[in-house]
Amino acid sequence: MERLSREDSSRKAFMFYQGSVRLCQRFRIVSNAFLQAPGLPFADVLDEAKIREAFDAEGAWFAQDDNDVYTPALVLWAFLSQVLHADHLRSCSAAVSRVIVLCVALGRRPPSEDTGAYCRARARLSEAVLRRLTYDAAEELEQRVPADWRWCGHRVYLGDGTTLSAPDTPQNQAAWPQPSAQKPGLGFPLLRMVVLLSLATAALRGMELGPYSGKETGETALLRKMLGCLDSGDVFLGDCYFCSYFMIALLMAENKHAVLRQHQCRKTDFQLGQRLGTGDHMVVWQRPECPTWMDEATYQTIPATLSIREIEVCVETPGFRANRIIVVTTLTNAQRYTKEELARLFRLRWHIELDLRNIKITMHMDDLRGKTPDMVRKEIWMHWLAYNLIRKSMAQAALLHAKPPRQLGFAGALQAIVAAWDHATVAAPATLLELAHVQLRFMSLQKIGHRPDRVEPRAIKRRPKPHKLLTKPRKEARAELLGGAATE
Repeated sequence: MERLSREDSSRKAFMFYQGSVRLCQRFRIVSNAFLQAPGLPFADVLDEAKIREAFDAEGAWFAQDDNDVYTPALVLWAFLSQVLHADHLRSCSAAVSRVIVLCVALGRRPPSEDTGAYCRARARLSEAVLRRLTYDAAEELEQRVPADWRWCGHRVYLGDGTTLSAPDTPQNQAAWPQPSAQKPGLGFPLLRMVVLLSLATAALRGMELGPYSGKETGETALLRKMLGCLDSGDVFLGDCYFCSYFMIALLMAENKHAVLRQHQCRKTDFQLGQRLGTGDHMVVWQRPECPTWMDEATYQTIPATLSIREIEVCVETPGFRANRIIVVTTLTNAQRYTKEELARLFRLRWHIELDLRNIKITMHMDDLRGKTPDMVRKEIWMHWLAYNLIRKSMAQAALLHAKPPRQLGFAGALQAIVAAWDHATVAAPATLLELAHVQLRFMSLQKIGHRPDRVEPRAIKRRPKPHKLLTKPRKEARAELLGGAATE
């Protein structure tokens, strides 16, 4: 009887998809693929209705006729599958193969094996809608987290920067030039990326891209563009690069807090200022001269002085690079925010290094394939959208199995999503819920190893292959091999 019941449920699910369903309802294939089933925690985070609302808000609809194959829902599903898979399974050809299988499973006419139609449809996806979906997922998830996942009642966001390389095409080189030290034709376009990630859920809350060099392309300049992503009462946790007078002043002006490592150019003397405890005092900073990036009118709105709290953190663990650091903060209540609690919080800043490794290495975002800046940006946003939806699944697993989400392994969660991808997409509601519980339990068991104070040498064991470096453009190198004959 149970088997018959499941077969009946599956038959009803296939009838749902085979019928004359409006295009906006088909976003369920996206939510299903990420194991989003009613009855689970955070089930309404970026559900089918919210994806439809995002496309409505951005006016991003295309291919709405009943006979159109590459609808927004199907293209979104296929593009997400590309960023979740690795190696040859990331290709457009592999994505079209998955679309063909899905269409056959749903009783629809499959598209041609040619990738042209899919690539043209993928180019029509709106970058604005991808950004909106990514941010909506992060914000909705953050609003629903349990109180004990937050630090002292605050939402904490980690900030840091990194670089990405894009395919070497004239369009990409024009947008993001390669480093000037490299000869033309021997380098790759280099992007700078700065992100804001939630400490509680690790979801992306803000992201800005820019060239690696040039005026107003540094990490602080890109971060200033994202300060609006933070709400009143939020805490920004960052390294020494962001510890500047003006960055702190801009945060304080909107009742946002900062916990930062002291910049190496600023000296701290605990014999000065108001003593709050051993290695803990309040000090007054004086406003520097107006920087070149700030206009005079804005400069006059910056306070002439700031009351800043500085604490000394001694690192006694062998193998750590620093044995003493100064932490700067705007959280001045020493009773509520003790020195020990602030030191513990700053140590959690290291999570963002691991999060960036997850998106760049585990999800292969360091292997961008877009031939134009437009497609590179869409590819990056699609990675972050998939990343946030994986983080949502990890939050579900953590809540269901009473574990902190930061203790669950990201690679294991990615494997669980990919393993269930095809079946979950077309699963009947009852089957989807059962599959989700199984895979979320699997995620909860993929815990990060307990390795307190782990120390590793900053070196690799595996030797690189002894290939020579290319010292001239590839076209010229080919011509030399052919005895001077030109090649295309």
